[in-house]
Amino acid sequence: MNYFVSRTLAIYLLVVLLAGYGGAQGAQASQEEETRAATSAEDATSQAAAAAEDFLATLDDAQRAEATFDFDDELKSNWTNVPTSDEERNGVPFGDMTEEQQQATMAILEAAMSEEGYEKAVGIMEGDEALAGEGGGGQFGIDHFVAGIFGTPSETDPWMLQLAGHHLVLNLTVAGEDNVLTPSFVGVQPSEFELDGETVRPMGDENDKAFELINALDEDQQEEATLDYELSDVVLGPGEDGRTLEPEGILASDLDAGQQALLLSLVGEWVGLVNDETAATRMSEIEDSLAETYFAWSGPTTNGETTYYRITGPTLHIEFSHQAQPAPGGILHVHSIYRDPTNEYGEQVAG
Repeated sequence: MNYFVSRTLAIYLLVVLLAGYGGAQGAQASQEEETRAATSAEDATSQAAAAAEDFLATLDDAQRAEATFDFDDELKSNWTNVPTSDEERNGVPFGDMTEEQQQATMAILEAAMSEEGYEKAVGIMEGDEALAGEGGGGQFGIDHFVAGIFGTPSETDPWMLQLAGHHLVLNLTVAGEDNVLTPSFVGVQPSEFELDGETVRPMGDENDKAFELINALDEDQQEEATLDYELSDVVLGPGEDGRTLEPEGILASDLDAGQQALLLSLVGEWVGLVNDETAATRMSEIEDSLAETYFAWSGPTTNGETTYYRITGPTLHIEFSHQAQPAPGGILHVHSIYRDPTNEYGEQVAG
């Protein structure tokens, strides 16, 4: 039985998924919040390494051979967000795991990511389960997500978890206290869905904050930010490792303090996927080079319409793109990519 089905909220999913039983869900959630509050980057590293070791211990020999790779294996760049057969991804499919193994996989993410980041990941996976329920059957759903480990889990030496599926690919490199989530693809289909009467929008903030920012610009600033061509998808998605784009749009130095704060809040939606202390360090780095960071826009400025935007800086590349519904139109789903051209797959911190 797929234990993701029929859950309402991502936080509830987190509790059920990791607790493994029902009676003490409230106490478990409270306990996890207290644990997270005290977690540093060092704690996140040790907890993620321990969780990865626990995951590998649950696998039989055949699964372990399928799930493990050398840290420098070039297969780590072989990922995609599109529906595909399990054999084209790196690792063991969720559909071939026991419930214990699935829980152990998600425990790695729970240890390394922020609470909000983990909830977002679970919400995206739940969205794919909802899509499967709409008739997508054989190519959508949790069972087609795949988990692989590159290198040996360690508190000091670099290793990586790759969780890959439709609309979510997380490349989590752990190297000492450094936790790196670039490149990662974060999207969702459908862009919003109903679960037991609740509307779920896993990427609602990435959408709403962007419209708030573009509409906070005056007419001249909007003209400077707007690209003179249209884009209907991310440019530096899967298969584009090592490629960069010339910065376009409006420089953050041409924004006032309030507009810059909106831009940084938007950037934080991707940077904040990882544990809080690592995210704070990363945000400080991005703030230091904010004057060299660009914001570019393509499409309407009315929330609810399909659009595209891009944020580029010395160590930052974010793209967000709505995919349009067939006529009469509307937002079908969301694609986004998060990269650091100086530190893809943690290459900088991994030496």
